[in-house]
Amino acid sequence: MKTTILLIVGLALGNTYAAFGQSTAVTSDSVALSKQKDLIDVWHWVTHSRASNRDEGNFHNAPFPAVGYTQATGFAAVLSDNLAFYTGDPQKSKVSDISTSVTYSQYNQIILPVLVNIWTKNDKYNIIADWRYMKYPSTTFGLGGHTDYSDGYTIDFSYIKLHTSILRKITPDFYAGLGFYYDYFWNIREVNPPPGTETSFEKYGLSPTESSAGPAFRLLYDNRINPINPFQGFYANIVIHPTFSMLGGNTNWMMYQIDLRKYFRLQKDGRNILALWSFNWLTSGGKAPYLLLPSTGWDDYFNTGRGYIQGRFRGNDMIYLEGEDRITLSRNGLFGMVLFVNAESFTKNLASRYNNVAPGFGTGIRIKLNKHSGANICVDYGIGLQGSQGFSVNLGEVF
Repeated sequence: MKTTILLIVGLALGNTYAAFGQSTAVTSDSVALSKQKDLIDVWHWVTHSRASNRDEGNFHNAPFPAVGYTQATGFAAVLSDNLAFYTGDPQKSKVSDISTSVTYSQYNQIILPVLVNIWTKNDKYNIIADWRYMKYPSTTFGLGGHTDYSDGYTIDFSYIKLHTSILRKITPDFYAGLGFYYDYFWNIREVNPPPGTETSFEKYGLSPTESSAGPAFRLLYDNRINPINPFQGFYANIVIHPTFSMLGGNTNWMMYQIDLRKYFRLQKDGRNILALWSFNWLTSGGKAPYLLLPSTGWDDYFNTGRGYIQGRFRGNDMIYLEGEDRITLSRNGLFGMVLFVNAESFTKNLASRYNNVAPGFGTGIRIKLNKHSGANICVDYGIGLQGSQGFSVNLGEVF
């Protein structure tokens, strides 16, 4: 999840809840992640305190306070937490995790997400939830891929997102299931629109509230051992989400997402990983609410389009590609770096074609927050077109 951290001022104050025996985060690695060092170990080293049994058990918790700055938020204070655990035999089970944070920014933004990815015993079911509240003044630039940065102005809104899915194992690593997605925006207003012109939002249909509600049909293939910090494997997630006015949506329309990821070990010990990502986000069958149209940085984890401010491009359809080289720098796994390149393309309306490509590239550092889950603090600097550039920060890998 893209947060607003840039300058870390707190170390992880981790707690470990012992249960059910010894665990390792990635059993196929030549050096298990649990044998590495993370910020919790650094904290205990600095304070000369002891981490009681923190390498034992099935539950590993890592709270994390910080402050920072990004283009979208200004300065912000953040308190994050990442809980990694197993629901079965750690040698045979996928790692489950729950991540949450509280953010308050310079621009009076409030962000409260709860992100859940739980694998039940024997990985029979996968429970996925994305629940969040946002009070979020932010920038919009209009529709399509040919907008100028100077077109940007502020829109303010409050947002409740409740997305929950339950998937069942069909064959090893292949799952299918159902969910329900509900999105509600209120107090929507343009703060400083360009004077004397009708904005794209106004042309599209500006209203004080927008909503979407309907079932979600999901297909998932995931043979990654550790989805939090993959060393190898393939991930494919297909979501078909019809929304209906009779269930609480403004209009009837369809949303499709096709999320494909592939990971290659460039070194046998997993210290150099090539990660590839294809993310296609499409709409059809009606008029989607403006704030739910595909947009840069508005995927579920706010991660697309490093090098551009969130909301820089918006349209009915989005095609996105990214590649990243992940390199472990320190022998103990505490520090690493990445090099990345991406490209995105948008259509302004259902009749237009993809006739623009917006590339981005950059680099970043990695600091191990929770060695049991493999969760890193990720600080990246990206560069895009028209002088666009800036930082983005995640608790966990971008993809």
